[in-house]
Amino acid sequence: MIASLFRPSGRRLSPLLAAFVLVPFVVEAVWVFWPALQGFWLSLVKWDGTSPPEFVGLDNYAEMASDPTFGLALRNTVIWLVAFGGLSVLGGFAMAMVLQRDRRFVGFYRAALFTPVVFSLVVTALVWRVIYQPDGIADQILQAIGLGDLIKPWLADPDTALYALILPALWRQVGYVMVLYIAGLKTIDPVLYEAARVDGATAWQRLRHITIPQLSGVNAVVMSVVVIDSLRSFDIVWSLTKGGPYHSSELLSTYMYSTAFQGLRLGYASAIAVAIFVAALSVILVYLVRAFKEDS
Repeated sequence: MIASLFRPSGRRLSPLLAAFVLVPFVVEAVWVFWPALQGFWLSLVKWDGTSPPEFVGLDNYAEMASDPTFGLALRNTVIWLVAFGGLSVLGGFAMAMVLQRDRRFVGFYRAALFTPVVFSLVVTALVWRVIYQPDGIADQILQAIGLGDLIKPWLADPDTALYALILPALWRQVGYVMVLYIAGLKTIDPVLYEAARVDGATAWQRLRHITIPQLSGVNAVVMSVVVIDSLRSFDIVWSLTKGGPYHSSELLSTYMYSTAFQGLRLGYASAIAVAIFVAALSVILVYLVRAFKEDS
């Protein structure tokens, strides 16, 4: 692609066009591609950050296969990806369908749902720490509706810690996905809906045969964003539980961080980072290939 910019042709290449292509490419090369390659090289060494790296080949990857904590973190990450990712998409799409039309107070509701997005993840974690604390808002709500028997130490119970963390992550993510879908819904030609109504199509049929197919491009963006955000989720988990108790809320991202900066095993942590990258790339590519096949 880059070489084609300088290929001789009958038309002269605009310097502005070349700048728009080359500058982002150079920035990506310096800040993304090179660190990624360096991270892959670090995954092949044993290094504590101070002494000279010792090349160990694929030993770090072999260790991952037998590491029970890595296996637990991988399982939790899959649960997080399915629950957080799936509910983000469904919740954001549902809110977009309800709030896409201009009506009274719709701007207020959109702003209210989007407001958590502008909060930092650490602030979000602090807000939900207050909600989950003993006799906090969550416990008071359960008491008020007669479900006091369900009260638990939400963040200290291995059975509930991971799922208690998904709620604040969703609280922040749904508004962002909603905005993406509202932007996509605004681009759909109203004539399609009018023609479907004339033909007697029900609301479900219009949703299935018009809305969802017309949002294929937005779905690809949302899917990529949700998968990447799911696999790099760190701040909320680390701020609330640090992966505990007993690694019950450990994700690959938090395990990578603790391994690198607490265990000082940067080589093994880099191997975990490569595993996260491969997982994200695999999920996104599988979805995109399937989407392109359906469109063709």
